[in-house]
Amino acid sequence: MTLANEPRRFLPLAEGHGGRSSMTCLYRCGNACAHPAPNSSENAYFGDAVTAEVSRRGIFKAGAAGALVIGASAVGATPAAAAPTGRASAAASSTKPASGAGLTFKPIPPNTLDTVIVPNGYDDQVLIRWGDPILPGAPEFNVDRQSAAAQARQFGYNNDFLVVVPLDRRFSRGLLVVNHEYTNEELMFRGYAGGATATVEQMRIALQAHGLSMVEVERVDGTGEWQVVTRGRRRYNRRLTATTPMSFSGPAAGSALLRTQADPGGVRVLGTLNNCSGGLTPWGTVLSGEENFNQYFVGADGAPAAAKPALARYGIDISKRYPSGSRYWDKADARFDLAKNPNEANRFGWIVEIDPYDPESTPVKHTALGRFKHEGAALAVADSGKVAAYMGDDERFDYMYKFVSDRKLRQGSSKSDRENNRRLLESGTLYVAVLGFTSASEIDGSGKLPSDGAFNGTGRWVPLVRDGKSLIAGMAVDEVLVHTRLAADKAGATKMDRPEDIEVSKVTGKVYVALTNNSNRGAAGRAPADEAAPRNANKHGQVLELVEDGDHDSETFKWSLPIVCGDPADPSTYFAGYDKTKVSPISCPDNLDFDAHGNLWISTDGNALTDHTGTNYHDGLFAVAVEGPDRGKVKQFLSVPRGAEQASAAVLPDNRSVVVSVQHPGEITGATVDQPASTWPDGNFARPAVIVTWRPDGGEIGA
Repeated sequence: MTLANEPRRFLPLAEGHGGRSSMTCLYRCGNACAHPAPNSSENAYFGDAVTAEVSRRGIFKAGAAGALVIGASAVGATPAAAAPTGRASAAASSTKPASGAGLTFKPIPPNTLDTVIVPNGYDDQVLIRWGDPILPGAPEFNVDRQSAAAQARQFGYNNDFLVVVPLDRRFSRGLLVVNHEYTNEELMFRGYAGGATATVEQMRIALQAHGLSMVEVERVDGTGEWQVVTRGRRRYNRRLTATTPMSFSGPAAGSALLRTQADPGGVRVLGTLNNCSGGLTPWGTVLSGEENFNQYFVGADGAPAAAKPALARYGIDISKRYPSGSRYWDKADARFDLAKNPNEANRFGWIVEIDPYDPESTPVKHTALGRFKHEGAALAVADSGKVAAYMGDDERFDYMYKFVSDRKLRQGSSKSDRENNRRLLESGTLYVAVLGFTSASEIDGSGKLPSDGAFNGTGRWVPLVRDGKSLIAGMAVDEVLVHTRLAADKAGATKMDRPEDIEVSKVTGKVYVALTNNSNRGAAGRAPADEAAPRNANKHGQVLELVEDGDHDSETFKWSLPIVCGDPADPSTYFAGYDKTKVSPISCPDNLDFDAHGNLWISTDGNALTDHTGTNYHDGLFAVAVEGPDRGKVKQFLSVPRGAEQASAAVLPDNRSVVVSVQHPGEITGATVDQPASTWPDGNFARPAVIVTWRPDGGEIGA
C-alpha cells in the first residue's frame, strides 16, 4: 500500500485511439474503434447517390452558410425557460444577436498538469466526488471497505452530464442532477485483475455506481461558490442505479422485443446504463441518454440467430461468449447473459425521463424517441406548441435524429397541464436526417475551404414513424423503435462523424451538433471526406449548425460547418473566418452549453493535440463568442487533470458560476489504485468529481 506522503510513480501514457488511452477505449465504449463500425449499410454518404436523388426531386435547395452559433443547453434554466420557443429561422434573423459579452478572460494555455487549471482571477473547488455520502445511512467513503449497499447511497462513478435545477425562487438552493456513465474497475478496487477474476460483490458495486445522483446544493454567502447541503432533511437527494425499477412508455412498450422472463409484459425494466449526456424539459424534468450499453452484455454468440443482426448493428460481439474486456456481470445477474435473455439488450439505449422534484417517481424510458446510442436530447418548442427533441447517435458513421410530439405543450400549472406535458414524449413523429451540400467537387480531404467560403448545404428530416405507424417497409412500428439503427439504414440516413451532444440556441433557435471525430473517415473501404466532414482521418472533429426552414417541427433545413477543430496553425482548421493566430487550439468537441450572454461553452473528450514531446494535451472547457466582431474566437477557460475528460459543464443562469464534470481522472493504461496515473483531487488516488468555478470578486464568469 502506497502512503499518501510517498512520492508517486506515474505511468506512461499507453495510447489507444487518438488522444485516448487504451483503458478509455475499453471502458468508455467497449473498444468500439478496434472493431469495424457497426454500420455496414450501403447508405449513401454526403453528396453521393442519395443527395443526387433528393436533389432530383427538388427537395434540397442551396443555402448560404449560417452564422456561428454552436450549441445551447437548458442546463441550469428554470422549467419555464428550459427550451427555446418560436420559429427557428425567424429567431435567427430577428433576434438581436449575442454581442460576445462575457469573454474577456485571458485564455489558459494547453497543458499536461495533473490538476484543474482556471484563468487568473477565478477559483475552483470540488463540489462532490465519487463515494461521497448523499443518502441517509451512507458511510463515509473508504476505498478498502466498499460495498454495493454503501455505493447505492453514495455519489456514483464517472460523472458526465449535469444540470442544476432550482429549489427556490432566488436560486440560492438547487438540485444537482448528474449522470454516471461507466466504471473503471482498476481505479476502484485494489488488485483488480479483470472481469474474469472479479468478485460478485465488486460487480454489484459497479452496478450501483452507474445511473444518476441527485444532490441538494446551496450558494455560499450569496457568491458564485456552491457547496453540497449536509444538514437537514435533504428530501430531494436520490440515487438511480443499474437496478432501479423503471418503466417503458410509447408505441414499443409491451413489445415482444422488450419481453423477458423477469418481465413478461415488456413494460418494466431494471436500471439504466452508460448514461452520457441529457437535457432539461420545459416542464421541469431531466432527460438522460443511454449510450454505450453494448459493452455490458455477454453470450451473444448463443443468442437466437434471428436476433444476431440487430445485436451486431448495436455493437454487440456475436462471435464469442466473453468478448475482450468483458465485465462478466452475468455472474452477478443472469439478465446480462444474452444466451439466456436475448431481449435484455433491447431494454437499454433509450432516453430516460426523471422527475427531480419527486424522489418517489418512477423513471420512464421513452420508446417513441427510438433506441440507439443516445448522447442526449435537446428540446425546443415550436410555435404550434409541439415539442421537438434533437438527438445524436454517438458512433462512427451513424446518424442524427429528431422527434416531434403529437401533443402540444401547455404553459399552465394545473394538474391536467402537468399530466399532458408528462405525456409529450410518448407519441410523435421520429425522423432521421439526410444531408446534401453545395461544393462536393471541391472537397479533397485536406480541409480546404470551398470557393464559396463556407462548408454548407441543405437537408431534410425523413420520417420513420408517424401517427403510431411505421413508414419503413418490412418493419412494424415496434421494430423501428427498438431497432432504430436498422430502420434508419433503410431510410438512407446520412452517415456522420460521431454526432454527440446536440443543443438548441435560446438566442437564435438554431441547432448545433458536436461531431467529435472519426479517424476512419477516408480509410480504405470507408467514406472519403465530404463537405460536412472535410478532412480524411478526422482526429479533431467539427461542429455543425442547423437552421430549420420553418420551425422546429419543419421537415427541411439548412446546415453549415462553422468550426473545424484542431491546431489553429493547421491549414485544415476553420474558425468562422476569425484570425486563427488568436484562437485557442481545440480538439474533439463533445458537450455544449450557453452562458447568459449567448456565448458557447464547449467541453472536449479525447484531445488529440500534442506538445513537443508527443504528449497529449489535456481536455478542457472552451468558450467562444457566437456573434459580433469576435465571432469564432475560441478561448480555453479550463483544463482537467491527467487522463480525465472534460465531460460536461453547466453555466448557471446568473452567469456567476460554472459547474464542471471531471470524468475518469487517471484513466491511463496500467494505472491502478496503488499506482495511479493521477492523484487528483485529494493527493492519493484518482476520483471522478464535480467542481464549481467562480470569481471571488463576485463578477460574472468570463466577464
